[in-house]
Amino acid sequence: MQFDSRIEAVAVCRTPYKQKFGIPRQPGLVDFVRGYVELVPPYNHIDAVRGLEQYSHLWLLFCFHENLAQGWKTTVRPPRLGGNEKLGVFATRSTFRPNGIGQSVVKLHAVQQQKGKVVLEISGMDLLDGTPIIDIKPYIPFSDAIPDAVGGIAQQAPEQVNVSFTAAADAQIANISAQYPGLKQLIIAVLAQDPRPAYKKAKDDPKRYQVALYDLDIFWYATPSGIEVVELQPAPSQRQEKSCDADA
Repeated sequence: MQFDSRIEAVAVCRTPYKQKFGIPRQPGLVDFVRGYVELVPPYNHIDAVRGLEQYSHLWLLFCFHENLAQGWKTTVRPPRLGGNEKLGVFATRSTFRPNGIGQSVVKLHAVQQQKGKVVLEISGMDLLDGTPIIDIKPYIPFSDAIPDAVGGIAQQAPEQVNVSFTAAADAQIANISAQYPGLKQLIIAVLAQDPRPAYKKAKDDPKRYQVALYDLDIFWYATPSGIEVVELQPAPSQRQEKSCDADA
């Protein structure tokens, strides 16, 4: 079966999530963080989104652009099953798919024009910063919401773990709170989902983990009582820029 495969991005999504590790596993799990969908030429025209503001939510169709080179397999090991059981790729929302296409429902807050760009302000996204958006569609409640739908292995939201902070980490967050409003809340929401691979969760795990949010690296450990955040550092690019500034 042949079709026109000339699919290109109509927009790019800007989010705090700078790496795949730590991104919410489904849309809506972290619903208070704002992101932005920036339309790109030739779709960057206000007429292309005329009337969109009457909808509260949108469907974003996007490309898993960082996974394409790794290909796909007929079966995957869903984290919900502990990473030990296999399901068919089409029975999961695995990011490794034949055409690398994903979809997410997000909340729409505003349609804006900023310095010649058309920008949609959204929340509830589960997308990597820089994700190419290949289509935008309005969410239609009477047809898209099915109250008695059966969700298979994902009928309920995932359980969350406790997230704590060392005194040093709390002090670091307090020092930059004006620059990053709601940072502690975001860290808790992301890490409460325990982004580690499923096989790591069933045994003692002394590894020091890192997750990137905004331009910060957040360092943490898994403990018997949950997750403990121990340190925040500027991301490597930010550290390099500060070093250059100091040399100037």
